[in-house]
Amino acid sequence: MKRAYRMIAPVVFALISACSILPKADPSDVYRLASSQPAGQGAPVSWSLRVTKPQTSEFLDSPRIAVVPNGDLISSYANSRWSDPAPVLLRNRLLDGFQRDGRVTLLSTDETNLQADYELGGQLQAFQSEYHGTAVEVVIRLDARLVRGSDQRIIASRRFEVRQKVGDTKVPGVVAAFGQAGDQLNKQVVDWVVAQGNTTPKG
Repeated sequence: MKRAYRMIAPVVFALISACSILPKADPSDVYRLASSQPAGQGAPVSWSLRVTKPQTSEFLDSPRIAVVPNGDLISSYANSRWSDPAPVLLRNRLLDGFQRDGRVTLLSTDETNLQADYELGGQLQAFQSEYHGTAVEVVIRLDARLVRGSDQRIIASRRFEVRQKVGDTKVPGVVAAFGQAGDQLNKQVVDWVVAQGNTTPKG
């Protein structure tokens, strides 16, 4: 019996020690990018669209909620993060914007291999809050590209930049401002894509 105890005791001690060094649960508050964009009533188009995840910097390609407190310094809010990395968050937000608008009904994303008449992508240059003295604003800057699916030719490109003032500088207030900025961006991008898609041959 004593021999069995000598064999079991080290194992139990090792398990207890392992439990003490296991990583603790993530204490971060997780936020989604909300939308209050109303449904549209435009006539549906006949072409299809693939919405892809925009390219971005290494810092923005993460779930961190980015903030520029001064100058060229970029940081993030402590104990808070997005539900997805910023490029995925924006892609899904744009997809939702097209669905709410209702004119482009044949939609897909880069998570599938479905072919589409056009593809929307680009470069996410800014997705952050910025301090200017005591004033804070959310900035979303997207260099969008619309590509024809048949030959991968760029048929249109445009820079979109939205700035939304932040009333409450606590994280929930900043997140709410991101949602408002996302609504503005969606409206501009959707209208631009529909206009380009309706005037450019599909190939």
